Amino acid sequence: QVHLVESGGGLVQPGGSLRLSCGASGRTFTNDAVGWFRQAPGKEREFVAAISWSAITIHYADSVKGRFTISRDNAKNTVYLQINSAKPEDTAVYYCAARSGGGIWLVPGEYKDWGQGTQVTVSS
Repeated sequence: QVHLVESGGGLVQPGGSLRLSCGASGRTFTNDAVGWFRQAPGKEREFVAAISWSAITIHYADSVKGRFTISRDNAKNTVYLQINSAKPEDTAVYYCAARSGGGIWLVPGEYKDWGQGTQVTVSS
């Protein structure tokens, strides 16, 4: 089992930028697909972005495409989510999740390991 820890959340103004990090301990997750999800109050957890272990395959939700960038540094055992042009509707708790396998997955139930989440608030 891999232990995931998100960091980098906080308050950002509309149009601003933020970079979230997902670090792993317990074992390397360089062979895992990693996904970012978010959950706003009163809403279901939704897919944001996912990256395969090799970073060859990447997918974004339509709502963040062109504004968010997912990347990974396997040497640092870390996956990043760069948030640009932030919007108030991006406000949510952001979670990273990991699972073994060569592809990517867009459904929360497909992931085995989860972090505790980091709050992102977009407000002026």
